[in-house]
Amino acid sequence: MATITERTDGTGARTYRVEVRLKGHPRQSATFTRKTDAKKWAQQNEAAIREGRHFKTIKSRRHTLADLIDRYIRDVLPRPPRKSKRPRSSRSISIITSQLQWWRDELGAYILADVTPAKIVEARDKLSRTVKRDGTPMSPSTVVRYMAPLSHAFGVAVREWGWIDDSPMRKVERPAEPDGRVRFLSDDERESLLGACRGSRNPWLYLAVLLALSTGMRKSELTGLRWPDVDFKNARITLRETKNGEIRVVPLTGQALALLKDHAKIKRLDTDLVFPGQARPPKPVQPMDFRAAWDAALKRAEIQDFHFHDLRHTTASYLAMNGASLAEIAEVLGHKTLAMVKRYAHLSEAHTASVVERMNARYLAED
Repeated sequence: MATITERTDGTGARTYRVEVRLKGHPRQSATFTRKTDAKKWAQQNEAAIREGRHFKTIKSRRHTLADLIDRYIRDVLPRPPRKSKRPRSSRSISIITSQLQWWRDELGAYILADVTPAKIVEARDKLSRTVKRDGTPMSPSTVVRYMAPLSHAFGVAVREWGWIDDSPMRKVERPAEPDGRVRFLSDDERESLLGACRGSRNPWLYLAVLLALSTGMRKSELTGLRWPDVDFKNARITLRETKNGEIRVVPLTGQALALLKDHAKIKRLDTDLVFPGQARPPKPVQPMDFRAAWDAALKRAEIQDFHFHDLRHTTASYLAMNGASLAEIAEVLGHKTLAMVKRYAHLSEAHTASVVERMNARYLAED
C-alpha cells in the first residue's frame, strides 16, 4: 500500500514523499516535486512487487540473465559443489552448461529486474512441450533437472554477488515427478539375457552386462572405465567420472572379477579404455557403443520394456531382496541421500520384518 506525504521547505517549495509497504517485502520510498510523479512511481512499484519484478539493487538493471549465466559457468561451475571437496567432473560441467545455455537462449536478453516468475514459467512450459529426437516429450524429471542449475545460479547472485535481492525461482513450481521406475530382471529373464549376451557378435557385451549387474555402475561409468582405475590387487574399481561428481569405489567379485582379469590380458596399447571402440585417427579412441549389440541381445532373449539403465535397478533390487539396507544400497549406487533408493524399500520388507522379529525375541519376549 502506498502513502504520499506532502512537505514544504523553508522557501515554500513542495515535495511529495511516497512510501510503498507490502507485507513480506522491504519498504520502498522516493521523493518527487510533483504529486503525479509520486503516484505514478507508487503504482509502478506496487505492480512490480506483486509480479515479482522488483529488485531494489541497481545491479539488477545493469546485468542481464545472460551475464548471470556466463559468470556462473565461468566462476562457479569449476568450483567443488557444496559439501564436496572435489570439483565437478567434466561430464557434469558439460551437462549443466548445456542446460543453462537453454535458459540463456530463451531469456538471456532480459535484464535481471525483468526476469519474472511468469517469464520463467512460460519458458518452463515451453521446455515441457519440447519433443526429443526419439519423438517423445521432455519428461517432468528432465525439466526439473534443467531448473535446478538455474535456481542455484540465481541463489549465488543473491548471496554472493548482490546482483538481486531475491530469486524469482522461489515462486516457480517444479513439475511433479512420477515415482521412480523399478524394472528389474526376474531369474528367468536374467538367465535368458546373459545367454543372449554370451552369443553376441560383440565379444565384450557379456562382460559389460555382467559388470553392470555385479557393481551397479551406470552405462557412462562403464563405457568410460579405464585400466588405471581397475585395482585387481584389492579387487575394486575407482570411478572418477560420476554423475554427482564424487569419486566412488565399487568392489569387484566373483565371475565379473575373473572375466575382467582375462579381458586385461588382451587390452589394446593405443588406449587405456577398458572397452574401446574402433580407432579413427587423428581422433582419439572413443568408448565402445554397445547399443546395437544390446538391442539385439534383448530381442533374442525376448525381453520387453527393459533398458540398459535397468541393469542398475536390477542390482539395487537384488541387494534389497538379499537384506541390504537402504543406506547400503545408496552407498553401492553412489546416491548422496536415501530418497533415490526408497523405491526399493518394498523389496526388503521381509528383511525388515526379520530384524524387528529378532529385536522382539531378544528384548521383549515374555519371561
